[in-house]
Amino acid sequence: MIKKISKNVTRQKRHLRMRKIVSGTQERPRLNVFRSNTALYVQVIDDVNQTTLISARSQETGLKGSNIVAAKAVGKLIAEKALAHGVTEVVFDRGGYLYHGRIKALAEAAREAGLKF
Repeated sequence: MIKKISKNVTRQKRHLRMRKIVSGTQERPRLNVFRSNTALYVQVIDDVNQTTLISARSQETGLKGSNIVAAKAVGKLIAEKALAHGVTEVVFDRGGYLYHGRIKALAEAAREAGLKF
Protein backbone atom coordinates (compact mmCIF):
# COMPACT_ATOMS: atom_id res chain seq x y z
CA MET A 1 0.00 0.00 0.00
CA ILE A 2 1.29 3.46 -0.88
CA LYS A 3 1.72 5.74 2.09
CA LYS A 4 0.22 9.18 1.43
CA ILE A 5 2.26 12.18 2.58
CA SER A 6 0.30 14.87 4.38
CA LYS A 7 -0.42 18.08 2.46
CA ASN A 8 0.71 20.07 5.49
CA VAL A 9 4.09 18.29 5.53
CA THR A 10 4.69 19.14 1.88
CA ARG A 11 3.59 22.74 2.55
CA GLN A 12 6.06 23.00 5.43
CA LYS A 13 8.86 21.70 3.17
CA ARG A 14 8.00 24.35 0.56
CA HIS A 15 7.94 27.00 3.29
CA LEU A 16 11.36 26.02 4.67
CA ARG A 17 12.80 25.97 1.15
CA MET A 18 11.44 29.47 0.56
CA ARG A 19 12.58 30.76 3.97
CA LYS A 20 16.20 30.09 2.97
CA ILE A 21 15.77 32.95 0.50
CA VAL A 22 13.10 35.25 1.99
CA SER A 23 14.06 37.25 5.06
CA GLY A 24 12.67 40.41 6.62
CA THR A 25 14.70 43.41 7.76
CA GLN A 26 13.93 46.55 9.75
CA GLU A 27 13.37 48.56 6.54
CA ARG A 28 11.52 45.79 4.69
CA PRO A 29 9.94 43.24 7.06
CA ARG A 30 8.43 39.93 6.05
CA LEU A 31 4.64 39.60 5.64
CA ASN A 32 3.93 36.03 6.78
CA VAL A 33 0.61 34.25 6.13
CA PHE A 34 -0.83 31.23 7.96
CA ARG A 35 -4.06 29.70 6.75
CA SER A 36 -6.16 27.39 8.90
CA ASN A 37 -9.59 25.89 8.31
CA THR A 38 -11.23 28.51 10.49
CA ALA A 39 -9.09 31.64 10.17
CA LEU A 40 -6.32 33.53 8.40
CA TYR A 41 -3.41 34.89 10.40
CA VAL A 42 -0.97 37.50 9.07
CA GLN A 43 2.16 38.86 10.74
CA VAL A 44 4.72 41.49 9.80
CA ILE A 45 8.04 40.14 11.11
CA ASP A 46 11.52 41.63 11.47
CA ASP A 47 13.81 38.59 11.15
CA VAL A 48 16.99 40.46 12.08
CA ASN A 49 15.69 41.39 15.54
CA GLN A 50 13.38 38.34 15.68
CA THR A 51 10.28 40.38 16.55
CA THR A 52 6.72 40.48 15.33
CA LEU A 53 5.89 44.08 14.54
CA ILE A 54 2.22 43.81 13.56
CA SER A 55 -0.35 41.04 13.41
CA ALA A 56 -3.91 40.61 12.17
CA ARG A 57 -6.36 37.76 11.92
CA SER A 58 -9.70 37.17 10.28
CA GLN A 59 -11.58 37.20 13.60
CA GLU A 60 -10.68 40.89 14.01
CA THR A 61 -12.64 41.79 10.89
CA GLY A 62 -15.93 40.51 12.30
CA LEU A 63 -16.50 38.14 9.38
CA LYS A 64 -17.28 34.48 9.89
CA GLY A 65 -15.11 31.82 8.30
CA SER A 66 -11.90 31.78 6.33
CA ASN A 67 -13.00 32.60 2.80
CA ILE A 68 -11.95 35.02 0.08
CA VAL A 69 -14.06 37.86 1.52
CA ALA A 70 -12.36 37.45 4.89
CA ALA A 71 -8.94 37.27 3.18
CA LYS A 72 -9.57 40.60 1.45
CA ALA A 73 -10.62 42.16 4.76
CA VAL A 74 -7.50 40.84 6.52
CA GLY A 75 -5.27 42.13 3.71
CA LYS A 76 -6.79 45.58 4.01
CA LEU A 77 -6.53 45.49 7.82
CA ILE A 78 -2.85 44.46 7.88
CA ALA A 79 -2.00 47.15 5.31
CA GLU A 80 -3.73 49.83 7.41
CA LYS A 81 -1.95 48.68 10.56
CA ALA A 82 1.41 48.53 8.77
CA LEU A 83 1.05 52.00 7.28
CA ALA A 84 0.05 53.39 10.68
CA HIS A 85 3.17 51.75 12.13
CA GLY A 86 5.35 53.31 9.40
CA VAL A 87 5.93 50.19 7.31
CA THR A 88 5.37 50.79 3.59
CA GLU A 89 7.36 47.97 1.95
CA VAL A 90 7.32 44.29 2.87
CA VAL A 91 8.59 40.96 1.55
CA PHE A 92 5.67 38.59 0.93
CA ASP A 93 6.03 35.15 2.51
CA ARG A 94 3.10 33.02 1.40
CA GLY A 95 3.98 30.29 3.91
CA GLY A 96 4.35 27.50 1.38
CA TYR A 97 0.79 27.94 0.13
CA LEU A 98 0.08 28.31 -3.56
CA TYR A 99 -0.48 31.88 -4.73
CA HIS A 100 -4.14 31.23 -5.42
CA GLY A 101 -7.51 31.79 -3.80
CA ARG A 102 -7.36 33.21 -0.26
CA ILE A 103 -3.61 33.94 -0.38
CA LYS A 104 -3.93 35.82 -3.67
CA ALA A 105 -6.96 37.78 -2.42
CA LEU A 106 -5.10 38.77 0.75
CA ALA A 107 -2.03 39.93 -1.21
CA GLU A 108 -4.03 41.94 -3.72
CA ALA A 109 -6.08 43.63 -0.99
CA ALA A 110 -2.90 44.57 0.88
CA ARG A 111 -1.43 46.03 -2.32
CA GLU A 112 -4.61 48.03 -3.01
CA ALA A 113 -4.54 49.40 0.54
CA GLY A 114 -1.02 50.76 0.03
CA LEU A 115 1.57 48.11 0.92
CA LYS A 116 4.35 47.61 -1.62
CA PHE A 117 5.73 44.14 -2.39
